Order: sequence, then C-alpha cells, then structure tokens
Amino acid sequence: MISGHLPVGAIVGPQGIKGQFKVKPFTATPQALSAYGPVTLDDGRQLQLQVTSVNAKGLAIVRAKGVETREAAEALRGVTLHVLRDRLPDLDDGEIYHADLLGMAVTDQNGQWLGKLVAIHDFGAGEIAELAVESGPTIMVPFGGDRLLAVDMAAKTIDLSVPAGLLDDAIDGDTPA
Repeated sequence: MISGHLPVGAIVGPQGIKGQFKVKPFTATPQALSAYGPVTLDDGRQLQLQVTSVNAKGLAIVRAKGVETREAAEALRGVTLHVLRDRLPDLDDGEIYHADLLGMAVTDQNGQWLGKLVAIHDFGAGEIAELAVESGPTIMVPFGGDRLLAVDMAAKTIDLSVPAGLLDDAIDGDTPA
C-alpha cells in the first residue's frame, strides 16, 4: 500500500475500444471513485477518473485523461487505485476502514487463534475474511454482521463467531510463536 493512502478500487480490465476501463470499487458506491480527486496508481502515477456508468456486476465503467485506447486500458489491468486518507469521509463511531484491519490477528469465539487477516471479500452474499494461517493455503470465514464479535484496534485483534465445524480440517489450533 502507498503510504498515507487507502485503496478505493482495482482495475479489472478494458471496456470497449476507446480507453474506458472497468473498476471494482472498494467505496460505498461506485460513483464515489471520482469524488475524492485524483487516484494514485501502484506505480505512483495519478489519474482523474470520471465514472460513466455502472454495469450489472457493480463494476464502475470509467474514463481517464491519458488513457485513450483499449491497449492503454488493458495495460492497467490489476492495478490498485489509492487516494489520500484525508480525502476520504470522516468515519462515524464504530466504523473502520477495512484497510486498517489488515494484518490483525483473528480469533474465534473461544479465543482460538485462526490466522492473520489478509483480505476482506464480498462476493455478494456477505463479507468473507481471508486469513493467512501458520502453514498451508489461506482460509475463508464469514466476517460481517453478527459474525464480527469485537475489534480491538489497540491490541490489533479481531474476534469472530465461526460456524461450528467450518474449520475442522483447515487449522490445527496452535498459536504461532
């Protein structure tokens, strides 16, 4: 992540032949991508986005000055878009930016260590936490709603209620040294 910035979206590919591209927004609404001023790309370049529409999958269709061809848009595939933290709206009590949770230790309702939070996904049926475990592939557990029991920003810990049996074969239950 770029210092002092938070991710607001990721470019998933070109749209059409005139340089427009599709962005998966990490914002409350896809239109917000253009509300915070210029976005900074992974390589430090800046683009001013104009959201032209939103497709049926919730992806923002955007244009940006300097991106005039399909090839230029294709070259941006996989790039994360960032904005300065101070350009984002103030949070209400109890709200936290997902980016501030990354790297936190996650435990279940019994205090058993599950892993470190590496991502939060929303595939349409609710938020899912992706956790890096001590060894092996990452695991996915429900994150949002009543599954999120507590967040301790000072201790950098998250407590989740995990459905019984979900992780029986996924983790060994040992806390890393």
